[in-house]
Amino acid sequence: MNCEIERKFLVVEGNTSFKGEAIAQYEIAQGYICRDPKRTVRVRIRNDEGFLTIKGASDPTGTTRFEWERPISLDDARALMALCEPVVVEKTRYVVPFADHIFEVDIFHGSHSGLTLAEIELTSPDEPFERPEWLGIEVTGDPKYYNAQLSRVVN
Repeated sequence: MNCEIERKFLVVEGNTSFKGEAIAQYEIAQGYICRDPKRTVRVRIRNDEGFLTIKGASDPTGTTRFEWERPISLDDARALMALCEPVVVEKTRYVVPFADHIFEVDIFHGSHSGLTLAEIELTSPDEPFERPEWLGIEVTGDPKYYNAQLSRVVN
């Protein structure tokens, strides 16, 4: 079974120093075919690549859940995107190494402009990691910050 263990944080407002530390940057558009909290089915276009992802329910802490992801053709991703629920989530992702970990920092666009979130994937829920100075309060487990929820809400 594929298991995703991650923690999620707001980025300190106005602090964009992570951009200078990034080793990669992607433009992402993602939509949801299913947004049920027990199972989500997501279509993602990252630059010119397509992906289909299925995620299970989060554990009570919000850190761990089943994840299955496979690359699909860009044409298939575009066709599936047309089947998605309203509100496609658009963001720029920065891949930022810090200490011995990789953070993925998302700057959201469109209806969620102004929101910046950082995620770190871990090998266990209690794995220690160093916090960069731009990392703000933790929002792990807060459904308000799940991408599937953001695809429901228009600010």
